[in-house]
Amino acid sequence: MSEKQNYRILLQYEGTRYDGWQKQGNTDNTIQGRLEAILTRMTGDPVEIQGSGRTDAGVHALGQVANFHLKGGYDPEAVMEYLNRYLPEDIAVLRCERVSNRFHSRLNAVSKTYVYQIETAPRRDVFTRRVQYGLGQHLDVEAMRKAARLLCGTHDYKSFCGNKKMKKSTVRTVHAIEVAQKRGDTLLELRFTGNGFLQHMVRIMVGTLIEVGRGQRTWQSMTQILEAEDRQAAGYTAPPEGLCLAEVRYNMDMEGK
Repeated sequence: MSEKQNYRILLQYEGTRYDGWQKQGNTDNTIQGRLEAILTRMTGDPVEIQGSGRTDAGVHALGQVANFHLKGGYDPEAVMEYLNRYLPEDIAVLRCERVSNRFHSRLNAVSKTYVYQIETAPRRDVFTRRVQYGLGQHLDVEAMRKAARLLCGTHDYKSFCGNKKMKKSTVRTVHAIEVAQKRGDTLLELRFTGNGFLQHMVRIMVGTLIEVGRGQRTWQSMTQILEAEDRQAAGYTAPPEGLCLAEVRYNMDMEGK
């Protein structure tokens, strides 16, 4: 019997019609579930996939990374071709490669970048409406940038955690939050890079920054929100459709094949 080999894939998906990444007992309509079903059919053995992050229902990915183990010495190109043949059109595998058996897509990730898009014009673009939050309101971008700078660093982000029963540490490091204006200044792109993010953390940060942009909060209040360590102190949770997992990065020593 051949030893199992570890495979890493890079994939993208539009999450609009899925119940998130993680396989769940009450639905088979998840990204993980679709991938595992196809790989199990290909190999004849149960296959479990580990994703770098558990994107929520309706959240998208440009650079999701996942890994799984297969026995039988499958060619990575053949695995990718088989997956893309049977995956629906809103999920695509961009790359497949063999990696060290030590590699784990979630545990070995050193940083992740999420992008959130907000359309401030009265109507969303017809062709991108499913990947943007159609806010339809003008925002004070400079105030949002000042607030974003205060949210960066190493902090306890309990105020920005959607899991009220979280028992593990809620300390994370956010390296950067960029607020950029795109497409005639009506499209805002918020880019979050950090060593990890709590449940709904990015979306709660977005909702809080939107409230700053509306003038409902001051940009200086971010410090008090962090110090409160209380979900009620922060803003609302922005909807999932504007969020996309853009990139996951790893140490070079975990890149070995």
